[in-house]
Amino acid sequence: MTPFRGLSHVALVTGDMDATIRFWRDLLGCRLVGRLGRPGQRAYFFDAGAGTLVGFFEWPGVEPVPAREAQERVGGPFAFDHVALAVGSLDDLFGLKDRFTAAGVASSDITDHGFIRSVYLHDPNGITVECCCPARGADMARDPVAIEKEPTAVASAGPDPDPAAFPAPAGRRQWPVVPGTGYRAFVRE
Repeated sequence: MTPFRGLSHVALVTGDMDATIRFWRDLLGCRLVGRLGRPGQRAYFFDAGAGTLVGFFEWPGVEPVPAREAQERVGGPFAFDHVALAVGSLDDLFGLKDRFTAAGVASSDITDHGFIRSVYLHDPNGITVECCCPARGADMARDPVAIEKEPTAVASAGPDPDPAAFPAPAGRRQWPVVPGTGYRAFVRE
């Protein structure tokens, strides 16, 4: 199986770090746990719970993406649809919806997708953010779901990785490790 323990972080981009902090820290309640870099080259990280961080790189001059509905299709180059943050219960979701409304921040109706219930809004960068809670005890990681009528040939093989899909490494190798952004903040030599 996979060696992954979960999602470490998602790295996004902002041209307005202060507006991003106001949204992610002050509206959503995600603690600002990492601040690296300098003006024009900052990397800030917010705690999204369960060991997951949402990071923003400051790129001066970058513009917000046009706000769109989750799953609204677009043409041309495109990378992802939305970021989804999990909460524990429907009551937590109601609390967030109340918070967004009180703050005058536009958000969707609470939507029931069968396996989760969700509310959607946009951050200052135009990124669609979904806040969701489990519904009906569904857990796709525990109990995979396949209800599509015409799955792709590769998907038809099932949920588990195919060990023959890629060549196996010839052996374990010690790769060089080089310093990166943030190295000096965490390592004292």
